[in-house]
Formats: sequence, C-alpha cells, structure tokens
Amino acid sequence: MQTEASPYATPSPVQPASSKGTKETVKNALSQWGRKVGEATRKAEDLSRNTWQHLRTAPSIAEAAVGRIAQGTKVLAEGGRDRIFRQAFSSPPDEQLRKSYACYLSTAAGPVMGILYLSTARVAFCSDSPMSYEAGGGDRTEWSYYKVAIPLHRLRAATASASKLNPAEKFIQLVSVDRHEFWFLGFVNYDSAVAHLQEALSSFHNLQA
Repeated sequence: MQTEASPYATPSPVQPASSKGTKETVKNALSQWGRKVGEATRKAEDLSRNTWQHLRTAPSIAEAAVGRIAQGTKVLAEGGRDRIFRQAFSSPPDEQLRKSYACYLSTAAGPVMGILYLSTARVAFCSDSPMSYEAGGGDRTEWSYYKVAIPLHRLRAATASASKLNPAEKFIQLVSVDRHEFWFLGFVNYDSAVAHLQEALSSFHNLQA
C-alpha cells in the first residue's frame, strides 16, 4: 500500500515472529486469564454465599433485605460511611475511618443488624435502626441505637471461627483487655473483615511495644 509522503508518517518493518514464541505467549496469556477467571469466580461465589448467610441471619429475610437497601440509601443521603461514623461516635478530626462492614452483633435479644467500623483509634458497631428499651422503671418505652466502641488499646484479640454444624456460619470474636466478649456474624465480606481487624490489632500493639 502506498501513501503520500508525510513528515509525520514513517514505515516500521515487521520482524518475523517465531512460531514457538507465539505459542508460548498465547499459552501463558490463557493460563493467566484462566487464573484470573477462577479467582473472580471464587470471589463471586464467596460474596453470594456470604450475602445469603447475611440475610438468613435476621429473623426475617425480607426485613433484612429492606434494611440493607435502607442503609445504602442512608449512606448516599448522609454523604458516605465516614460521615455517618463521625456523627454516630463523635469522632475527632484526627481519627480516620479505615473500613466498614455490614454484619450483626450477637446479643441476648438476638442478632442486631448494623455496621462494624474499623478506624485508626477503635473498633465500633452501630445498629442500622433504633432499638426499644424500657425507661423510667418500665413506665415508658424509648428508642436508641445499639452501639459498641472498643479503643484499639483496649482490644486484646480478634478471633475468627465458624460453626461446626454449619461452616457457612462464620463469626468474629472481639475480646477486650478486661475480658468483655463481643460476637459478630453474618458478614458480607468476612475474609476482609478478619484480615483488616487482625492487621490493625497487630500493628497497634507492635507500635506500643
């Protein structure tokens, strides 16, 4: 093919390709693609399984689904999880939110759906919806969000475990230095929660050592 001479266009000769090299390149590319597809499939299966377990943890699957949608709407309306966290726990300007996870807190009254927050200073939980409790000696009913906040320097351990009868039921146990225990379950992103909680705990204690 001939083209008009142009100072901006120059021909570039093509080097003959090696048949063996081409085959190896294709083979390696397909192998890498296969690994990526396998990893993506595994993550998608884990997310699907965890999401289903998250919904099943609530007394009503329908109410849990509606609750998650409502929480997502609240995040958009309030301007993000960081802002919600700061409002809920009066976070100072130098405290930074690292991660947040949809989950449940196990209580004597049953699992409470909410968000577990991991910041540079603490691990905290706040229920998605206000909960009722008796006040004034039982004369009236009041409503309040269920909150837990453990400063990192008061956190002794973050342990992962699963039910022996149903391995899909996975838990994270948080234990304070004065041996108060909190059990969290129904995580949508369980592995990430375990990894970041344990990393934060280890890093904090290493800095204090």
